[in-house]
Amino acid sequence: MDPLVEALDSHLDALLPELETLYKDLHSHPELSMQEMRTAKLAAEHLTRHGFEVTSGVGGTGVVGLLRNGPGPTVMLRADMDALPVTEATGLPYASTARATNDEDVEVGVSHACGHDLHVTWLMGAAQALSEHRDLWKGTLLAVFQPGEEVAHGAQAMVDDGMTTRFPRPDVILGQHVMVGAAGTVGYRSGTILSAGDSLKVRLFGRGSHGSQPQTSIDPVVMAASTVLRLQTIISREVGPLDSAVLTIGSLQAGTKENIIPEDATLKLNIRTYDENVRDHVLAAVKRICRAECAASNAPREPEFTPLNSYPMTVNDATATVRVAKAFQSQFGEAAYETAPAAASEDFSLFGRAWKTPYVFWIVGGTDPDVYAKAKAEGQLNRLPSNHSSRYAPVLHPTLKTGLQAMLAAAGAWLCHEEPTGHA
Repeated sequence: MDPLVEALDSHLDALLPELETLYKDLHSHPELSMQEMRTAKLAAEHLTRHGFEVTSGVGGTGVVGLLRNGPGPTVMLRADMDALPVTEATGLPYASTARATNDEDVEVGVSHACGHDLHVTWLMGAAQALSEHRDLWKGTLLAVFQPGEEVAHGAQAMVDDGMTTRFPRPDVILGQHVMVGAAGTVGYRSGTILSAGDSLKVRLFGRGSHGSQPQTSIDPVVMAASTVLRLQTIISREVGPLDSAVLTIGSLQAGTKENIIPEDATLKLNIRTYDENVRDHVLAAVKRICRAECAASNAPREPEFTPLNSYPMTVNDATATVRVAKAFQSQFGEAAYETAPAAASEDFSLFGRAWKTPYVFWIVGGTDPDVYAKAKAEGQLNRLPSNHSSRYAPVLHPTLKTGLQAMLAAAGAWLCHEEPTGHA
């Protein structure tokens, strides 16, 4: 085990009750993307109490804490802060009952259905542990609390706000995400670990009429239904069996009343890919099919395409991943394993791309180990509540400690060594 992690490990149990209280508070008070005022304030206050130089309001609500501790590498640890427009249905005693107004001026339920409250708690705990034990390491620590990951705006907003010039360039950037998996385990991977993600809004135009006179209309509901079905053939008939892609229509909206044929219909869709050529093909195919279905329906005009968000692939640096993997194997033994790429997307890599510095992202399991083992044995893993589900709730123990240990182990792989690793 790394000397830093070994020395800190005995102190972590004393820190856990405080972190559990913090986590439950964050879970009960979620905030939508780019609205994370309360969470950012808590993060800034926590960093200030523990001796960090704190800069708030970076890219909107982002918080950067800087802790200089002599010569050595600069390590950046990142946590995303935002919650989702999902009404919680976990039944937890500290479940969120929060409501907020989204960007479309609609009131929605809000919850940490993706686990970012745990990410914030982990980083606060790691920052506190490293601050309280500065005698055990040398270097500079950047603790970054990022807004707006769920809408792919936050990392770019921080970069656009001068992130790369206002703060020291890291030798490595480290981040983690809780996902479905046995709690107590950590999954790492060199190269691509998360997919690219692209979301579009497609507006289809028809001609409205009375429901009793469909012959006088151009029905956008039928147009939309045909489009939804045809779009699924992109994956089944245009993407090779050895490639991988996902296309999901998450929203179809049309009309207001059962006897009125509306003027238009709107689709919102999401695409996940692991290869740039596949990504380009799928995006082009979506537009081709939407236009063709509109033409087949004799639509009065072509469809309107509006990009909603776009995430690059997360591609871990090979050399840095080897160092992180060794730290995890030393810390967790067989509970650290090489994972397959996940069909999820992140804007975390934008920091590494902007700084042109290595980054490593990994997965922390958050499912009760017995529940996970039973579901796996029965071939029912897909039945477990996953990220973005209203019923998703990571089991608090041992997930809280495991994520904290993983963050400290990865950081310690650099901070315990005087010589910077250079940049890839």
